[in-house]
Amino acid sequence: MKRSADNHATVLLLGSEPVNRSIMKEVLERAGYVVLDAGDLGTAVDVIDKYSVDLLLTHPYVEDIPGYEAVRFLRTRRHGMAVLMVAGLLSDDRLQYRAELEEFEVFPAPFTATQLLEKVAEVLKMARER
Repeated sequence: MKRSADNHATVLLLGSEPVNRSIMKEVLERAGYVVLDAGDLGTAVDVIDKYSVDLLLTHPYVEDIPGYEAVRFLRTRRHGMAVLMVAGLLSDDRLQYRAELEEFEVFPAPFTATQLLEKVAEVLKMARER
């Protein structure tokens, strides 16, 4: 994987689904990002207060809170922080097996790790250019 300056960015991964969060963290860390993991808004606040965060990667809902509200609140603590809201799932065998075992379908189709990393780099670049 090609490394760039963006790969040294710090990403706060906020999501209440532990398996999905774990897989995303693994992909981002393999690409060279520093990933801080938060399963709830309170933990995310603690992380933002302690560390410099370049990108908040979150989902449309975190626990019972709409993702947009979580983003607005966290940006009051870290103005100008780049945000990527991910509404889908990564294409990963661990998630596929889970869907097959529970007999449900996933729509839209999961995105690849490469697609996620490209989007993360794009969002970080746009934030730095602002």
